[in-house]
Amino acid sequence: MAKQEIQLRISGMSCAHCKAAVEKALQGLPGVARTEVFLEEGRAVVEIDPAQVKVEDLKQKVEEAGYTVA
Repeated sequence: MAKQEIQLRISGMSCAHCKAAVEKALQGLPGVARTEVFLEEGRAVVEIDPAQVKVEDLKQKVEEAGYTVA
């Protein structure tokens, strides 16, 4: 698996529950190897297999969880 690190700017997170919701949404996608969400910085670092998942898929999952990706 060729891994790629993606950084997403996420707005709308205000608490630990928000952080956990974003992590859960991203980790549920096939091809996501690692997810780290930084609440205070409003960003997520996601390690993916680009053959299995696209950046647009990541953005869609975050938005489905109720947050905005800049």
